[in-house]
Amino acid sequence: MSALGISIGALAERTGLNVSAIRYYEREGLLSAWRNAGGQRRFARADIRRLSFVMIAQQFGVTLAEIRALLDELPEGRTPTPKDWTQISHRLRARLDARIDVLQRLRDDLDGCIGCGCLSLPKCRLYNPDDKAHVKGAGPRYLMGDKPEK
Repeated sequence: MSALGISIGALAERTGLNVSAIRYYEREGLLSAWRNAGGQRRFARADIRRLSFVMIAQQFGVTLAEIRALLDELPEGRTPTPKDWTQISHRLRARLDARIDVLQRLRDDLDGCIGCGCLSLPKCRLYNPDDKAHVKGAGPRYLMGDKPEK
């Protein structure tokens, strides 16, 4: 680790995160700092990219535990290469594709729901007579892609 590093303030400025958020992510094990001779917390420049990844992954609904597991795959003691980041990207691809599918289905279903006025309850994806969908799990099962039993 370079003895220089960047300060937590510089890291906050570069990422747009509050210092308190960076400290939180550090406590969560998503990045680590070291102390210089004056006792100041220092971070690697590569932590700018790590925190950027955290911010983007969270927008896609990836949990901090999942993000930590992905970041744990990055090498220690050197700046990750484009190949390192590509491997993480490929691990997330299936999850992102599934999320995109759900969002597209929701968008398409809402197009039909917004002006419907529930004139046709048997066709409504929210209609769940006698709570039959509960056996499939919690939430709006038919909007999530489950099919009603005939």
